[in-house]
Amino acid sequence: MRFSGSRTSSTRDHLDVTSPAPREIWQSLVDKSDEALITQTPGWLDCICATDHYDDASRFYEFGNSGGIVVPLARRRGWPARLIAQDAWPSEWGIGAPVAAGTPDPEHVRAVFEDLARLPSNRVSVRFGPNADPVWLSAVPSGFTASRHTTYVLDLDGGFDDVWGRFKGSVRTAVRKGEKAGVEVEVDRTGRLVPDFYALYQHSVARWAQQANEPLALARWRRSRIDPLRKFQAVAETFAGSCAVWLASYQGRPVAAIMVLRHGPHAKYWRSGMVKELAHPIRATTLLHKLAIEDACATGCRFYHFGDSVPDSSVSVFKERLGAHGYPSFGYRREVLPLTAGDQLLRSAVKRLIGFKDE
Repeated sequence: MRFSGSRTSSTRDHLDVTSPAPREIWQSLVDKSDEALITQTPGWLDCICATDHYDDASRFYEFGNSGGIVVPLARRRGWPARLIAQDAWPSEWGIGAPVAAGTPDPEHVRAVFEDLARLPSNRVSVRFGPNADPVWLSAVPSGFTASRHTTYVLDLDGGFDDVWGRFKGSVRTAVRKGEKAGVEVEVDRTGRLVPDFYALYQHSVARWAQQANEPLALARWRRSRIDPLRKFQAVAETFAGSCAVWLASYQGRPVAAIMVLRHGPHAKYWRSGMVKELAHPIRATTLLHKLAIEDACATGCRFYHFGDSVPDSSVSVFKERLGAHGYPSFGYRREVLPLTAGDQLLRSAVKRLIGFKDE
């Protein structure tokens, strides 16, 4: 088989490393896995590179005839080699855990981490989901720092009738209220509604800024760097029918929207936006989630992912009312210069200066 990109070899269990990872092999591993999320696909990396200044730094580890492992990585472009980060993924892009052919051998996992630790960059990070094979978490070297998250997932086992029964009574009441109010719902899988979604997302940014006592100009600048319009356009274009925008309108005006992605048995709620003073009284966002979850059940999905939230926050309570449970998930990073810690200290200082209010 012919490989492109750089390649290194090791005599240990016939290990070969290829970077960037060959796309056909990466996609094959993803297609064979019931655990892989849409955020672990080569297409997701394409969206990252199309949105910001990143290059493909993915790595394929081949261990003789025992299968292979792909670690998705994005490398910041244009920085000195010793200052760059190689992440899976950069901030706000979600879970980029390794993809393997079946349960990986512990020796192979250790070899992967040893290779990542040797990369000539300041930071290397990998984010695992709550369904990560324990062999990965047990093999993390001491040189990697762990960060703990709580990731909310709704089990769709039993189909929508069972899921509906697991919704809290307040959620079922909210859904009926939205239906009786005459909320009009449209779903699009062509990217046509992305601008409408993004306009509603900007309303949410303004609301979040007010709640957090953050200057609106600063909030809009930050979110435009993290979530620019082209980011959502790239995802919609790349994944086409697997990217759905659900839009709720009331009396002819768009009031709420959510974006839901799908890969294999996994549906992923990704982002939302709303005009709260119009959407909340008619429970438009709750109705959209009900319809998206119902659609996920109808298309054979087994899980509806809500993403990370702080336990006991209003966001996590909303997810729990829809039947989701919070599960621990972990990220790991190896860093030479403590730039991440420095960035966090600077952010904390700015928050104190402006009186920022975390929920």
